[in-house]
Amino acid sequence: MKHFVVTIGCEYGSGGPEIGKMIAKSMGIEYYDRDLVDKVVDKLGVDRELVEKADSGNNVKYEFETKLGPRYANLTNRVIYTQFEVIQKFAKKSSCVIIGRCSNYILKDMENCLNIFIYAPEEFRVRHMMESQNLSRKEAEELVKYNESMLHSRYEYMAGTNRGDRHLRHMMIDSSVLGLEKTAKYIMQLIDLKFES
Repeated sequence: MKHFVVTIGCEYGSGGPEIGKMIAKSMGIEYYDRDLVDKVVDKLGVDRELVEKADSGNNVKYEFETKLGPRYANLTNRVIYTQFEVIQKFAKKSSCVIIGRCSNYILKDMENCLNIFIYAPEEFRVRHMMESQNLSRKEAEELVKYNESMLHSRYEYMAGTNRGDRHLRHMMIDSSVLGLEKTAKYIMQLIDLKFES
């Protein structure tokens, strides 16, 4: 199989990261999710908490020292720019699955890239978070609502459009129809068909 990248965007709680891990493991390729934030933290040398706040789309000012004394800059823009660099570097390095982080938008000009969006009814997502994170229904509902709002704002800020915009995706699939494992298998069939040698 030739070099390829699969980006997976998803509604919070629809199982996108788990599906992505299954695909990467089964196909023997790299998997990137939260470690992208780690790479940004390392590269910028800024406190992780600040990077995560900026990564969520909040405008974060940070202080840095110069010969003329302290100066301030918008960390959010630096985090976004650095993520663009890191994602492009990973995509060029080897075949991989990248979860979220606007990777479909960042790699929109990459030829061997397959962009998937995973969604599910709210009840499925709430139940999935209750089971996977051992949360009460109320906690799961609040978590899903908060993260959906944050992820939507972040994507809109970076890409100027909705995360579920079909014009930036090759496949959109409801993970509640087949469940996580069979959804991963279904996506792998598409990968095989698209990238077979």
